[in-house]
Amino acid sequence: MSEADETTQFSLESGETTLFGEEIGDGTPVLLLHGLTATRRYVVMGSKQLPKAGFRAISYDARGHGESDPAPAPAAYEYADLVGDLGALMDSLGVTRGVVAGASMGAHTALAFAIAHPERVSAVVAITPAFDGQAESFDDWDALADGLSAGGVEGFMAAYQPKMDPRWLDTALLVTRQRLARHRHPGAVADALRVVPRSHPFSLSDLESLEVPVLVVGDRDEADPGHPLAVAREYAHLLPRSELLVEEEGKSPLAWQGGQLSHAIADFANRYS
Repeated sequence: MSEADETTQFSLESGETTLFGEEIGDGTPVLLLHGLTATRRYVVMGSKQLPKAGFRAISYDARGHGESDPAPAPAAYEYADLVGDLGALMDSLGVTRGVVAGASMGAHTALAFAIAHPERVSAVVAITPAFDGQAESFDDWDALADGLSAGGVEGFMAAYQPKMDPRWLDTALLVTRQRLARHRHPGAVADALRVVPRSHPFSLSDLESLEVPVLVVGDRDEADPGHPLAVAREYAHLLPRSELLVEEEGKSPLAWQGGQLSHAIADFANRYS
């Protein structure tokens, strides 16, 4: 077995919470941050293209998600908490500077960390950002949280009503059910569902002053309406050193294609790390 195939598990303490993760490969660190209700598997979908391309791929379960412990309080899922966890993880693993790639909640965390600590980030890959700085109703998020709290995976699925092209619906439902089943503490995920959408990671004007290179990966709305393509385009417009990558029309979203996404991350990281 080559070094690129060997996975090392780790845990660390951050903000009175124990986080669990894994790393594989050697070279420039690439930190992978997942989205709300997902786990560390659901960034590059289990692909090993990054370590094979010569990168040290580091992924972890956000507080309350996957194998990681719940936050010390139900309200401690703010973006400030998530940014603190990323810094603690980098310190624990001896990563002084690296590429940070995150999906949705992970994208917002990555950008917020880069804004606060640009010296520690060589590049960001912001996958399907959704935060647009606008006021919104949180009824749907609260319904998902209530369903998960009361009925577990089935309760969540009963409350989950994605408005998308029927071509992609079965895949979305299957993946959602699979990733929900990976959480040790579903009640903590429910707490995160109530807090994260109400938390602002940054103001959009902050993006205009971020000099770190950013690859923005958008999904077309037919398959992923929860992450509007307009938001990805707005981020790419505001960020001074950005590129926008979107799948071809009619194709499966890049965020769903671990191998293709890993290739895009590796190409961008090779240019800027």
